[in-house]
Amino acid sequence: MARHVMGSVFVSNLVLLVVAALVVVGTLSSLLAARFGAPILLVFLVIGVVAGEGGPGGIHFDDYWATYMVGSAALAVILFDGGLRMRIASMRGAIIPAVGLSTIGVVMTGALVALVAGPLLGLGALESLLVGAIVASTDAAAVLFLVRAQGLHLGRRVGSVIEIESATNDPAAVFLTVLLVELLTSNMGNPGIAMVLGVLREMVVGAMLGVAGGYALVALLNRVDLPGGLHPVMVVGVAVLLFAVTSLLHGSGFLAVYLAGLVLGNRPVRAIASITSFLDTVTWLCQIVMFVMLGLLVSPEKILFYALPALGVAAFLILVGRPAAVFLCLAPFRFSLKEKLFISWAGLRGAVSIFLATIPMLAHLPQAEVYFNVAFAVVLVSLILHGWTMAKVARRLDVTLSDPAPAIRRFEIDLPGQTEVELVAYPVVAGTPATGQAALPSWARLMMVVRNGQTLTPEAAGALKVGDYGYVLAPPKRVHQLDRLFRPQEATPMDDGAAFPFVGEVRLGDLMSFYGLTVPDSELALTIAEAFADRSDDHPAPGMRITYGHAVIEVREVVDGRVTWAVLRLEAGRLKRSIAKVRRLFGLQPEGEDDEA
Repeated sequence: MARHVMGSVFVSNLVLLVVAALVVVGTLSSLLAARFGAPILLVFLVIGVVAGEGGPGGIHFDDYWATYMVGSAALAVILFDGGLRMRIASMRGAIIPAVGLSTIGVVMTGALVALVAGPLLGLGALESLLVGAIVASTDAAAVLFLVRAQGLHLGRRVGSVIEIESATNDPAAVFLTVLLVELLTSNMGNPGIAMVLGVLREMVVGAMLGVAGGYALVALLNRVDLPGGLHPVMVVGVAVLLFAVTSLLHGSGFLAVYLAGLVLGNRPVRAIASITSFLDTVTWLCQIVMFVMLGLLVSPEKILFYALPALGVAAFLILVGRPAAVFLCLAPFRFSLKEKLFISWAGLRGAVSIFLATIPMLAHLPQAEVYFNVAFAVVLVSLILHGWTMAKVARRLDVTLSDPAPAIRRFEIDLPGQTEVELVAYPVVAGTPATGQAALPSWARLMMVVRNGQTLTPEAAGALKVGDYGYVLAPPKRVHQLDRLFRPQEATPMDDGAAFPFVGEVRLGDLMSFYGLTVPDSELALTIAEAFADRSDDHPAPGMRITYGHAVIEVREVVDGRVTWAVLRLEAGRLKRSIAKVRRLFGLQPEGEDDEA
C-alpha cells in the first residue's frame, strides 16, 4: 500500500515537473522567437509536438476531453481580455461589417473550402462541410498581437473589423461544427432551419448574458471591498463562470465573455490597472498551455500522411476561400481595395480551429482523425505564412498609421476606492516635451518626482529632467493624452525638407489634386482630422504620421482629441514638382519649361 502511494506521489511530481518545464521553455523560447521574427504561437505549438509521443520528448497524451476543457477556459479568458482592451469609440463603422464577416463570412468560407476538401480527402458532402466549418474561424486577435509587437499601428476601422470579427466568429464556427457533427451521428430534419435558429439563439443569449454579466461585474468590483490582489483573480473566475453558465443555457459563451470584457473596459472600475496587468500574464499562460497541449495531441507521422491534401485545403482557404468571403461581405461598405486585401490576408488560423477539431474526436466520428490532422496542418501553414509576412503586407498595403515614436512606457497605480482618477508614473527620457518647462494639461496634476533615488515634491523638483520618474494624477480615460508629453520626438528623412502647414479641416481630396498625393478612394472625402481619428482609435497625438505615397502628413496640434494643425512633407523630387506647379499657376513659369529646372 505504501509503495503504491509513493508511486502515485512520484508520478504526480513527474507530471508537475514536465508541465512546469514546458511552460518555462515556452516562455523563454518567446525571446528567441521575437529575436528571429518567428511567430510566437508557432513556437509553442512546435514545443508541444517535439515533447509529444512522436517527438524526442516521448510524452504520451491523448486526452481530448481535457484538451477541450482547458481550451474552452483558455479561450474564454483570452476573449475576455480582448474585449477589456477594446474601446467602444474605436468600433464606429466597424460593427456591421465585422458581424457580417463573422456570420455570413464563416458560412461562405466553410462552404467554399468544402468544394475542394471533398475531392482532396475523399469525403462526402457533410464531411467536407465539417472540414470547412472547422477551419473557417480566424484567430485575428493573434494577428493584432503580431502586428503590434512589430511596431505597427493598424488603421482604426481595419483593426476594429479584424478584432471584432475574431471575437464574434467563434460562435458561428462552433455552432456550425456541432450541428454538422450531430447531422453525421443522427438523422436531424430541416438542418438549414435548425442552423439559422441555432445561430440566432446562440448570439442573442450570449449577447444578453454577456452585457448583463459585464455590468454585474462592474457593480461587484466597485461595491465590494476585497483584500489587495484579489480583484484580478475574481475577474478571471467570473469570466470563466459566465462562459460556463451561458454555454449551459445554449448561448455563445465566447460572445458573452467578450461583451462582458467590453463593458468592464469601458466603465470606471476600481483596480483596473492591476486587473489588466494580471490578465497580461494570464493570457500569455493560456496561450502557452493551450498550444502546448494541442501540440502534444499531434503525431508527426500522421501529419505527414495527410500533408499533401491538407496543403491543398490550406492553399485554397488562404488564396481563394477567405478573400472571396471578405470581398463579398465587405462589398456594401466603404473599404478600399488595399484594406480588403489586408483583411483577407489577416485570416490567421490558430487554436480555435484545432480546438474545434477535437469535437469530432470526442464524438468518435469515423473520419475524426482526418479532421484533426488536416486542421492542425492548416493552422501550421497559416502560422508560418501569415506569421512571417503579416507586418510586411501591412506596410506594403499602407494600412498602418505611420507613427515614428516608440511605444510609451507608463506604470498605472491603483488608488483604493477611487475610479475617477488614477496615478500614472512616466520615465522621463531624452527628447521628450516633458523636459524643461512643458506644462501639464489642466486636468492632470504632478504629484511627485523621483530623482536619483530621492522622492521630491513638484515644488522642490522644479522642471522634469532626463532620468526622472514623474507621477501624475489624471482621469483614466484621458491618460493616453499625456503620452505625447513623455514620448521622445524622433526625426525621419523627410524632416529636413519643407513642411506645408494645414488646418485639420482640409480635405485629403484637395491635397491629392494639388500635390498629386496617392490617397485611397475611400479617404478622398475625409478631412485631415477625420483621417487621423479614423486610424488612431480617436486618440491622435502630435508626431503621428500617415504616409501617402511620396508624402507624409504629420500631426502638429491636437485640441480636445481632434487634429487642428498638421504639416505636409514631400520628398525632394515631389517638392520641386509642386513648387513648379505653383509657379505655373501664378504665371511665373511657362507650361513647357522643365519642372526640374
